[in-house]
Amino acid sequence: MRTATYLPYDLEFKRPSGTSRGILKIKQTWFLLVRDERGRHGLGECGLLRGLSVDDRPDYESQLERTCSMIDQDLDYLLDLNREFPSIQFGLEMAFRSLESHDPMILFPSQWTRGEQSIPINGLVWMGDSGFMQTQIEDLLEKGFDCIKLKIGAIDFRQECGLLENIRKHFGPERVELRVDANGAFAPHEALNKLETLAGFELHSIEQPIKAGQWKEMARLCERTPLPIALDEELIGLFDTETRTEMLDSIRPQFLVLKPSLIGGMAASDHWIDQAEERGIGWWITSALESNVGLNAIAQYTFTKQNPMKQGLGTGSLYTNNLAAPLEVEGGFLHYRPGEEWNFNPIDKLWNNPQKTT
Repeated sequence: MRTATYLPYDLEFKRPSGTSRGILKIKQTWFLLVRDERGRHGLGECGLLRGLSVDDRPDYESQLERTCSMIDQDLDYLLDLNREFPSIQFGLEMAFRSLESHDPMILFPSQWTRGEQSIPINGLVWMGDSGFMQTQIEDLLEKGFDCIKLKIGAIDFRQECGLLENIRKHFGPERVELRVDANGAFAPHEALNKLETLAGFELHSIEQPIKAGQWKEMARLCERTPLPIALDEELIGLFDTETRTEMLDSIRPQFLVLKPSLIGGMAASDHWIDQAEERGIGWWITSALESNVGLNAIAQYTFTKQNPMKQGLGTGSLYTNNLAAPLEVEGGFLHYRPGEEWNFNPIDKLWNNPQKTT
């Protein structure tokens, strides 16, 4: 017999972080705790990105309650029950793996969790004025990152190009890999011209140049682009195999960016990876501003895939009230430090005094 509990938790940004959809000051998440009759427990995280997650719905918390009330069902049933709630699917996968593990925080034992290997990651530059973005770039280069991803689309395009030009004056593509993420900021009629300009900076790729859902326009861009295009938001809300297949065959992108919290967890990510590799499409995995609980699960899963590309897993230090964890970013790599402890004080309320229990 299993029981389940959840607790809403607001992660607070150290500094408001800019995207093309606005400024983020808090990130809402829900911790999911599952217990069984033997006294074991498993911890998962269900996290939303307001305005982006397809399960950003008024009935989200009632769906969590419903899921907790049915937690004694098998995992496949619960995943199907939450077919339209990808972040809950991911939280369930995480919690069930945690429940069955010898150590609740080691979901995929590996050379990474033993501290023997690391995961190469990109450094992320948040949107802001050109001075703020330049400061971030310099800081990342000083810390040893050789892959930098810039969020673009919020300030003047010429200023953004100026930042890229300045990097390339000092660091060629063999020294620093540059990725940009437009978050759908470009209008379809201007996108190709902007891609041609950006290609002059020898970028690795651009994520989601135009808004998702414009398959014909995106297919045209992917066919004609001088710069590899990675689909990100385009994957969100595609629940069935037929739609996913139709989208990939229609657009034919160069890369996919997989965010488990937004696309249905690890099982869904496995499906996207299989579909991509069948078509010769590259891919990498990115966190979606989860706490260290979710980041830990995504990183462990990512390591099992042995993808040599730089992954997007460096978001654990953004918050003032994150859970202390044995995760460390150093020199452009994410490490797991097995000698360090987790600190669950921020969610002791969940562990010891559950408010939502069935």
